[in-house]
Amino acid sequence: MTTLPGSSPPPPSARQRERNAYRRRRTVRRVVVGTVSSLVVLGLAAWVITSAPGWPRVREVYFSGHHARESFPAIWDAFWLNVRLFMTVELIVLPLALAVAVIRVVPAPAMAPFKFIAAVYTDVFRGIPTILVVMLVGFGFPALGLAGVPTSLFWLGAIALTLSYGAYVAEVIRAGILSIHPTQWAAGRALGLTYGQTLVRVILPQAIRNVTPPLMNDFVSLQKDTALVSTIGLVEALRAAQVYQANTFNVTSMCVAALFFIIVTIPLARFTDWLTIRSMRRQGGL
Repeated sequence: MTTLPGSSPPPPSARQRERNAYRRRRTVRRVVVGTVSSLVVLGLAAWVITSAPGWPRVREVYFSGHHARESFPAIWDAFWLNVRLFMTVELIVLPLALAVAVIRVVPAPAMAPFKFIAAVYTDVFRGIPTILVVMLVGFGFPALGLAGVPTSLFWLGAIALTLSYGAYVAEVIRAGILSIHPTQWAAGRALGLTYGQTLVRVILPQAIRNVTPPLMNDFVSLQKDTALVSTIGLVEALRAAQVYQANTFNVTSMCVAALFFIIVTIPLARFTDWLTIRSMRRQGGL
């Protein structure tokens, strides 16, 4: 039944009310069961760990309240460098990866050299571990002595992470573009759009929406991998924790640094889950 503009919707039928009540009861039941089971499992795990013979020593070395409070200020200050590095690399990676993905799907023969370069770039930097890319860029670029090559450790780390994650993100975007049905291309051309207009106005919006969850997963990994720049001497959260640990022979500072990364990555992970569920609902799979 259609509703006229300005009129109130019809009241739900008895069957609809019954269905809505059942859904609410099911949701409440799932929440209660999930909460209780989680508390039981976590309680058992905590009991097993704290009743172990070596727990007092582990607590002092890894979870000392005194060392946590003492190391917190230095790690807090250093962690903001991780955040700035993450934001900088993310802003560079997105346009770079989009350009590489588009180059690889454009069928124009004149783009053949660029397609070859883009394919080599993605294959090479997806094949090299990120930590090796950071070390090669961090130590190799300054050794070249070329004019205009940055010598700042921050920018050397940003370049290395951009090169590595740009390859991963480019392949995710390219997969999204290739997942769009060919009829979408045909529809755009039938409306009189050029190839480029069809790509920008029809294909890319759908492709980016489809691959948003895996893109978010890549950025969660990027946030954690900002710690790799410590290998070239940049004092971020991990390096600050290592300095404190080397001076005190206590590992609590490393756990404090891990907690900072967890606090940032968990909201991103939950947001990724929400995007995934929403995408499945749109496609009728949930």
